[in-house]
Amino acid sequence: MARAEVSARWPFGMSRIVAAEFTGFSASHFDKMVADGRMPAPRRDGSRLVWLQDELQAALRALPTAGDDGRNEWDTAA
Repeated sequence: MARAEVSARWPFGMSRIVAAEFTGFSASHFDKMVADGRMPAPRRDGSRLVWLQDELQAALRALPTAGDDGRNEWDTAA
């Protein structure tokens, strides 16, 4: 899907439920990811919380890829 198509399908500012759906996680798992910093904190306007699409995309891109154990091969090079 092209970037323009993603933007057209999803709003720039999203509620918690929509943000969870956008990222592909359940709402409860999304909440855990926000709490531990893997997903961004929401923006606040009064009592309304809003997650921004570009911040969610950046957080998803920052997640490790499958098979990435987080180690740097240069750390163990002798």
